[in-house]
Amino acid sequence: MVIAFTRQIPSLKYCRMDKVINCFNKRPDAVARLICFPWAGGGSIHYGRWGKILNSIEVFAVRLPGREARAKEPFFQSMEEIVDEVISLLLPVLKEKPFALFGHSFGAMTSFAVADKLKRVHTLEPIHMFLSGASAPFSEMRIKAPKRSHLSDEEFLHWMTSIGGTPSDLLANPEVMKLFLPALKADLHVVENYRCDRPEGPLLSCPVTCFDGKQDMPHDLEGWKDISSGDFTVQMLTGDHFYLKDAANEKMMLDYITRCLETAEMDYL
Repeated sequence: MVIAFTRQIPSLKYCRMDKVINCFNKRPDAVARLICFPWAGGGSIHYGRWGKILNSIEVFAVRLPGREARAKEPFFQSMEEIVDEVISLLLPVLKEKPFALFGHSFGAMTSFAVADKLKRVHTLEPIHMFLSGASAPFSEMRIKAPKRSHLSDEEFLHWMTSIGGTPSDLLANPEVMKLFLPALKADLHVVENYRCDRPEGPLLSCPVTCFDGKQDMPHDLEGWKDISSGDFTVQMLTGDHFYLKDAANEKMMLDYITRCLETAEMDYL
């Protein structure tokens, strides 16, 4: 009985991996892996699609509790829970080949928190950080930003309408929003309570690229310079907070990411 139980452990771990990580296209010969973190309330499907588009890169899209295949799991209450789960599952995989991190909005914060712990605890770091639609976690602009997770549903929908990016037919559908709002508010609760001091020196040495929408509310992108001694680049694209859903913007971003990672892979070797 003991032997049989021991043999089941690897399969249970792989099952857990498949629940947390969406990888539509396995690419064992990929030059690098791109680990993507969702925006608040988001799932893994948007990024999972990227795996079908990027031929030289294997895409891992992180799926958080309370959505998609994890719909019945309780939401995480802290950034630490997210970081611990992602690292516990991905640590062996991240040692196999170069990896980069991408996150939009709430995802930018989670990708940074994961990178921070990987470096401090496991002496691992990405070959590139791609951060989108968010101020640096320690910037005054973020810390002083209004809190949204406590708003009523009506106030919350009004705010979502103002920032753009969510189709109006979805916002007007009470049944859809009833399913969507709890995940969104749970993620905002996590990020609003996430605190990070400005680093005294660079935590990382990899390049950092910040993407943002020209019509989005202003973000302190320059603050991200402080996380790494590597090259720092800002790419502004036409659009609001969800500029990355635009097909032309998406193509530009994915072409840029591909160039960065293919070049970085040569340096890595």
